[in-house]
Amino acid sequence: MKHMSKYFAGLLLLSMATSCSLKKDPYSALPDSNILNDETKWPAATAGNYALLKEENFTRNYFQMGEFPSDDVALSGATTDPLFYSYTYGHLTNQGNTLQIWRMGYKAVNGANKLLAVMPEGKSAAINEMIGENLFIRAFVHFGLVRSFGRPYTQSPETNPGIPVITKFDINALPARNTVKEVYGQIVADLKKGTSLMDNSNTNSYATKSAAMALLARVYLYMGKNDSARIYADSVITSGNYSLVSTSDLPGYYTKSNENNKETIFAIHHTLQDDRTWGSIGSMYYMSPGGMGYGEIYASQSYLDLLHKHPEDVRNKFVQAVYTTDDNGNKVLATRNGVPKWYILKYSNQDNVPTLSSPVVLRLAEMYLIRAEANAKLGNNTAAIADVNIIRQRAGLIGTALFTPTDLKGYASVLDVVLDERRLELAFETHRVFDLFRNNRNVYRNYPGVQTNPQTVSYTDARVVHFIPQQEILLDPNLVQNPIQ
Repeated sequence: MKHMSKYFAGLLLLSMATSCSLKKDPYSALPDSNILNDETKWPAATAGNYALLKEENFTRNYFQMGEFPSDDVALSGATTDPLFYSYTYGHLTNQGNTLQIWRMGYKAVNGANKLLAVMPEGKSAAINEMIGENLFIRAFVHFGLVRSFGRPYTQSPETNPGIPVITKFDINALPARNTVKEVYGQIVADLKKGTSLMDNSNTNSYATKSAAMALLARVYLYMGKNDSARIYADSVITSGNYSLVSTSDLPGYYTKSNENNKETIFAIHHTLQDDRTWGSIGSMYYMSPGGMGYGEIYASQSYLDLLHKHPEDVRNKFVQAVYTTDDNGNKVLATRNGVPKWYILKYSNQDNVPTLSSPVVLRLAEMYLIRAEANAKLGNNTAAIADVNIIRQRAGLIGTALFTPTDLKGYASVLDVVLDERRLELAFETHRVFDLFRNNRNVYRNYPGVQTNPQTVSYTDARVVHFIPQQEILLDPNLVQNPIQ
């Protein structure tokens, strides 16, 4: 039974409460058969699958492995944390964070698979809803994994290996890697099915019809299916279920619980009892006045140069300069190993707890920018610029800070305008590096940090993806490793 560790289902970590609350403690005493054969326990089983997404091994690595390879952040020194290798592109075959997200991700996938195998579609609206939620969980995990372990869809998806597509629980299975195209095909199928089964009665801590449509919009954008991306993004925007927070409220967006935010479409909900303290996402980005957090990864000079073009942009509040006093008593910007200290605040101070946050996966602003990018690629420049300006106006920008189709402020194309607006609005939310590579653009770093400067990582480089964990290849000889170079 050596394969149990790879694809072990989440059902053994399930909460046996009668509601779908993520706040319930997990209970592992009942065998799977007692759960699967009793539909009164299916809501708790579904809650258990959400709880697996919330586990540090998934959430922390999803947000760090998706952000640290970008040019928006600067690592200020060597660290024993495997995030070092994600940042520097010095990937290892036995890298700890890749093994953690792989195993926890497939636990969630197979937790969903076990329920999907027994829940009868059409029996009731409540069961249909749970089927849709588990399809969303399965799609979200497959998407998160294929982004990190498979090459961008724009690069030969028919032949490039992605990850194993797992739709049935089989403890003895030794799955091979499906192609990138096959993985995306399953993600789309799951999300489309989910939209047909779910409504929007859940809070944004859980999957909903709109959340599935929002993720479909992102997936289609990654696939280069711009018309479909535009249609799904537009459906979410015009649904009336969400609204952009006001300019005055934007700086405090991430200090509130996600369920108190009408812009958030889906987030991984954390309460005080879920606070990871030193193991939290925000602990690497921020150190509180009381000394909680490492505060060793900062906003990059490249990102700050773009942000500081408009000091009136309220998104400046998502970073915080750290000052010290020099030998002459002057206030100066603090540094660590020569890297200017600019804390990143999107994962800190929820409910005034320094390391607590409910990481946002999908929000309405992204839908506007998906629609903008899709329209730019379809030649609908006026519509693309209009959506960019909606986001800029919400950030407090007016007048000459706004674009027109005939005044791109020095940018070469409308697509360039959109991609920089995505960089500003969605910074540190695991978009930037994927935006570059899927658009056949390089990561270029020429700013203080632990990397060798200047550093260019081409979108064609083998390093744009992480290695499949070597421990998994030893257990499953059908898994093929990503190229070393």
